[in-house]
Amino acid sequence: MHSYNTSSMNQLFNSDVHFPNTNLSRSVSPEQSAYGGAPTNQLLQSRYNSVELQPQNEYPLLSYDNKTQIQFQRRPQRVSQGMNFGNLQDGESASAFSTPYLLQNNQRLMQSQPQGPQSEYALAAAAAAVANANAFMPSIPQLGNSRNFNNAPSKTVYLGNTPPTLTVKELLDHVRSGVVEDVKILPDKMCAFVSFVDESAALLFHSDAILKRLHIDGRDIKIGWGKPTPIDPVIATAVANDGATRNVYIGQLNTGPNLAAQASVDLSEPVITEEKLRLDMQEFGEIDCIKIVEDRGIAFVHFASILNAIKAVTSLATINPYYKNKKIFYGKDRCAFITKTQQHNAAQFLGVQPGMEGLVQFSDSELISNALLQQSAAAAAIATSAGGPNNLGNRTVYLGNLPKDVKVEEICNVVRGGLLQNIKVLVDRHVCFVTFIDPTAAAQFYAMSSLHGITIQKRRCRVGWGKHPGSLENALALAVSNGASRNVYVGNINFTLDNEGEKPFFTESNLRAIFQQWGEVEQINFLPERNCCFINYTNISNAILAIDKIKGHPAFKDLKINFGKDRCGNVPHQVR
Repeated sequence: MHSYNTSSMNQLFNSDVHFPNTNLSRSVSPEQSAYGGAPTNQLLQSRYNSVELQPQNEYPLLSYDNKTQIQFQRRPQRVSQGMNFGNLQDGESASAFSTPYLLQNNQRLMQSQPQGPQSEYALAAAAAAVANANAFMPSIPQLGNSRNFNNAPSKTVYLGNTPPTLTVKELLDHVRSGVVEDVKILPDKMCAFVSFVDESAALLFHSDAILKRLHIDGRDIKIGWGKPTPIDPVIATAVANDGATRNVYIGQLNTGPNLAAQASVDLSEPVITEEKLRLDMQEFGEIDCIKIVEDRGIAFVHFASILNAIKAVTSLATINPYYKNKKIFYGKDRCAFITKTQQHNAAQFLGVQPGMEGLVQFSDSELISNALLQQSAAAAAIATSAGGPNNLGNRTVYLGNLPKDVKVEEICNVVRGGLLQNIKVLVDRHVCFVTFIDPTAAAQFYAMSSLHGITIQKRRCRVGWGKHPGSLENALALAVSNGASRNVYVGNINFTLDNEGEKPFFTESNLRAIFQQWGEVEQINFLPERNCCFINYTNISNAILAIDKIKGHPAFKDLKINFGKDRCGNVPHQVR
């Protein structure tokens, strides 16, 4: 079995890329392009017959005052001509979705080219995209370069085509890039503005929303830039001196019977409820969400604005006697929480091996942000160079020319670099479609498989892009952030006692029969020495359903049930 090289896309950034074919045996140096707040997406050099794109609405700078002002930043875009070769030959192709750019000559762009990983053009596109991606991505300061990635044109991101019933909570459920200063929703104009404390957080959200095709309540959301405005001096002072955020922490609350005994709370007070908190706090401004931690006697109230949170912290105890003796301060903004997925992606990009994250400051949001920004830009370059602008954010990679008797397990053994949402094998057509959770992981896998090849049963597979699956559902994204995967872990199994029985229960055939009622099972692994086993599904949704249902099975009620690690998310193997 052949394995492909690199622990991250970033490995290719420090040197020129050389092509193995004699006709392409020249290096491609990154083009130096000016950075104007968003990647110029200048993918390939002129010798690859690139064509200009004319921006449509480009990056509008909008203000959310009474008179909406619109300005446009003119940045010519460039994609490679005739680079649709990565798509499939047998009826499967990337689906179109809204993009802020229109091709001047769409027919020329979509001219046919040889297909499959053997194509010189496919190899050129993948390698050149990775190389050129570095041209507009300043290096991470912690990695030895003094440049910083803070050139966003504004700290406010504009969202258009929003649902008229959109709430602050629904909007901010999609934001995981940094501390939010303020949120404005204009239902009559079907748009919204999210302002961040730092421009780098705005840039990360902006690029992430474009790459992952932000989708809310059945709508494709248009992404742009709001009008640049300075941060309020009151907010800037509170952030610098007190660590102010939108989140107000309230301690020493009587939260009811689940309260831990050691909590120093006056139990004679009325039990706090979400309704009371909302009623007491809404006079300071619009509320995003409220969370009460009953066993600790604390609550967190997220406002739509930091300024409203500052008012609450400074005056709540004075104007409301109920909170006179309560601890009141700032909590962490839920939009700035570094998820497990973000840590995993940053580690992959930086080439950090599993278990070695402690050597890097993975609690440093700036490090994570910079790594994710560079990773997103590289993924966008790879996807659009191989499949055109409509392929941006695609998470599905096509593998063809598979062995006739190939098993799903064999395919998963060679797929590395990202968690999988689903893997679908069409046995009669000898092809399969691998859908990743994250488009950056899909782009990395596509690029490395195209450059170095991917082999199953000594057979070279074709690599291309499958049909665009659209953006990942937010509920599934949140589940993944909390540790969900295709892999179900079952622990605390007494294999010795089970084997002594007349008919052992924990066998592969028996477990497969039980767990397959919730979906196709790819593989079952046993670790008797650790008293556990792992059931791998082909679809992450089936694994989530199985964990929910299996807890009601009498044979599993005393066992430990959780998500295991998806082996496809491991760092790619090194070429020997």
